[in-house]
Amino acid sequence: MTAVLKNSGYDQAALVAAVKSVLPETRPLPLHEPEFIGREQEYVKDCIETGWVSSVGAYVDKFEELVAEKSGTRFAVACMNGTAALHIALVVAGVGRDDEVLVQDLTFVASANAVHHAGAIPHFVDSERETLGLDPDALDAHLSEVAELRDGGAFNRATGRRIAAVVPMHVFGHPVRMERLAEVAARWNIPVVEDAAESLGSTRNGRLMGSYGMLASVSFNGNKTITTGGGGAVVTDDESLARRLKHLTTTAKLPHRWAFDHDEIAYNYRLPNLNAALGCAQMEMLDRFLAEKRALAALYRDAVADIPEVEFFDEPEGCESNFWLNAVLVPDRAARDALLETLNADGIQARPCWTLMHELPFNRDCPRARLDVTGELVDRIVNLPSSAKLGRRS
Repeated sequence: MTAVLKNSGYDQAALVAAVKSVLPETRPLPLHEPEFIGREQEYVKDCIETGWVSSVGAYVDKFEELVAEKSGTRFAVACMNGTAALHIALVVAGVGRDDEVLVQDLTFVASANAVHHAGAIPHFVDSERETLGLDPDALDAHLSEVAELRDGGAFNRATGRRIAAVVPMHVFGHPVRMERLAEVAARWNIPVVEDAAESLGSTRNGRLMGSYGMLASVSFNGNKTITTGGGGAVVTDDESLARRLKHLTTTAKLPHRWAFDHDEIAYNYRLPNLNAALGCAQMEMLDRFLAEKRALAALYRDAVADIPEVEFFDEPEGCESNFWLNAVLVPDRAARDALLETLNADGIQARPCWTLMHELPFNRDCPRARLDVTGELVDRIVNLPSSAKLGRRS
């Protein structure tokens, strides 16, 4: 950690004033809140009046179509939350007990938890400064040091375990360099499973996030760009994988008019029709929300542009990010913590990045690469209020 230098030019008061210039005077001001200004009540009421409130129904089918469309994939399978979606995606991708899964250290805990749920071990890797997400070049160098190809797959020479998947997470909606990652993963014969929980609507070179991997998980938690209250989905272009996902998320029940026969141990990960109805109405508003969030990002960008040693984290080159959460980078951890204290004391909810995955007690013995960039980023990131309506000016 680097200490704040005297006379460095960093001016917290100027930064606080700039943030406040973007925001309304209303307090408290949440980090990210849902908004229901479409047909949510109409669709949910329809579920209640027709009795179709549980795990099957027309809204589930429609929601899956909409999620697939907005992810650039052929298929989507709705799940009860994003963690369940990532877990089942890993299972269907072939991750098994005592395998290793490459996960960036700078991510929400769900990325690592899903690996543990699959009986596997997270193997933490570094992020890159330009995207905040998994660094494909650093990954390639790390694999060259620790892994070898044998029996058609990649294995960790130190542990002897198979490296069964790599999970890039698009932090705050900013896309990972997926083309380069795909090259690295293909050379090492490692399936790519995207954690697109935060990146609905984001694109890289015109291609939607969620469409690069064998499978991808999406989240619709209450704080996401659109919400189903709680919910998630797995998206894929592979029809056989989509059928497998649907089977495993619906308790592996064999079709029959009345009998309850199941052909394997599976999961009850279904999204209720009631939640899907909410999601359908939210999806109808997605393009508007994305435009408003981009407008908010522009306001923040302009507001902090002339403040020394403060950087607005912008979309990577060639990308159109959804700016799920806006972020500024300050000089160091001391400046970060002081800013968080000041903003939150004034009722403006701001937060740091997550505790790094390898620092959590249940992950401390997991394998990891050098994490030089990750360590610098976590010391400097501050997330600012990012609700779509804050970018609305009419």
